[in-house]
Amino acid sequence: MLFVHGGPTTAVVRNPAGDAVVLLSGELPEVLTDEALAELLDLAAAILKADELELFHACLRTLRRNGMRAGRRIEIDGAVLTVYEG
Repeated sequence: MLFVHGGPTTAVVRNPAGDAVVLLSGELPEVLTDEALAELLDLAAAILKADELELFHACLRTLRRNGMRAGRRIEIDGAVLTVYEG
């Protein structure tokens, strides 16, 4: 799963390999607020399967604890979330 900040739109899509990609507009926040976390989960729920959504939520909780920054890579139960800024 890729987490990309700085694009022109906000969306959750699947790339040609079938991996989920979360595209977010705006600046990469230093801290994920409760409101931002809820918005991301609502957005992701539109395309992710239940098990993917739970892993995404776990990755986001880890990002909250450790801080968001470009290049951050989180791996939980074999799922990888990488934060890019572009």
